[in-house]
Amino acid sequence: MNGQIEITHGGAIAVDPEALRQVADSLFALSPGFADAAAAVSTALGHLSSGAGFFGGGIGQLAAATERCEALQAECASGARSTLLMADVYELVELRAELAARTIRDDAAATLLLQARIAALTASDPKILEIEEQMMAQWEQKRFEGLDRQFDTSIFGPMRIDLAGLIFAAAAKVGAGVGPLAPGATLQSSGGPVRVSAGQTQHGIRPPTSLAEAFGRFPQKGSDAQLKVEKYTMPDGRNRFILYAHGTSSAGIGGKNPLDLKSNLELYTGKESASYAATVRALEEAGAEAGDRVDVWAHSQAAMNSAYLATQSHFDVGLQVTAGSPVHPTLEPGQQIIELRHTDDMISALAGGGSPGGSGSGDSMVVTRVGDPLPGVQDVALKTHWLGEYIDTAALLDASDDPRMASMEQYWKELAEAESVVSTEYVAERG
Repeated sequence: MNGQIEITHGGAIAVDPEALRQVADSLFALSPGFADAAAAVSTALGHLSSGAGFFGGGIGQLAAATERCEALQAECASGARSTLLMADVYELVELRAELAARTIRDDAAATLLLQARIAALTASDPKILEIEEQMMAQWEQKRFEGLDRQFDTSIFGPMRIDLAGLIFAAAAKVGAGVGPLAPGATLQSSGGPVRVSAGQTQHGIRPPTSLAEAFGRFPQKGSDAQLKVEKYTMPDGRNRFILYAHGTSSAGIGGKNPLDLKSNLELYTGKESASYAATVRALEEAGAEAGDRVDVWAHSQAAMNSAYLATQSHFDVGLQVTAGSPVHPTLEPGQQIIELRHTDDMISALAGGGSPGGSGSGDSMVVTRVGDPLPGVQDVALKTHWLGEYIDTAALLDASDDPRMASMEQYWKELAEAESVVSTEYVAERG
């Protein structure tokens, strides 16, 4: 596995603002305790000062303890104020991103509320705007870091050109305007008729216990299936589902396989693709009904389908884990998304660096790393976009101590309670 991962809540923000405010509240709660401790030690020091000869050198230690308690009290109060300030800055970034999206959708009522909250935040402390400007500048500088090192252009010898710079600059420029999806984004038109056929079915399998293991459950090579659905029957009788969906598997344009270049173009331009229609059909064939919980593991093109499943389908998409997605959805607070992105992946670059704000629940994450720091001919084949490379990244996240991973530990425990699990692969075809 190359490199280390960086985990944020969104493009420019590290953690969810509300999580920061909870930390600030805890610091404020601690502060009086240190003040009380300082007062108690000071009182004890006063009583013992008259008997210095009896108490010996302990007076100096008590005096130092008093100073330390006072310093800790000041540090707690200062830390709490700084944490609240950063929470306000992060919220401001998120509000501006949402405002831009709402303006595009011509949502006048929401726009007025957002503008009022933005005005209140910026008026509360002059430092907020200054820190926001610095943070956004750093994000703009970093969000495409590594893209210009994707291809080893030395293979062109004396005719060497900056091929990477040209390709990735174009991808990033296009993606900045198209890749981030607005709240409640929907697909237009229809993906046309599709057929979905059930293939291999397994009963009594155990649920996954890690992100990397889940990505390893995709239909394997040698199988014609592009989709797999696991149906979980829970103790309360309800059903929930996990979808595993491959990315582009055909270089064709409108052929038999719906996971082709035509579907890529349609999805990226906001049109329903045959691969999206097939994905919905596969879930329905597996027994998923309106309102049923569906979680998704998706790579590349399938990650675009996953985004729209979460924003427009009749399923309750509570969690999606995507790898190398060309888009970045804006989800509701009750939805969790974990995005795995390689900074030197051209397909991921089509998301335009995502949004500067966060998306989804407070436990949502954008996880980035350099997929392949060494130049070579493998770069021409877009190795950093391969699913296997992203499974390595998922394993690094599994091993991290980020507190947001506690939500995934709870998730695995919930799946383990299932009374039965049925896994079915599906082959999707056009027409």
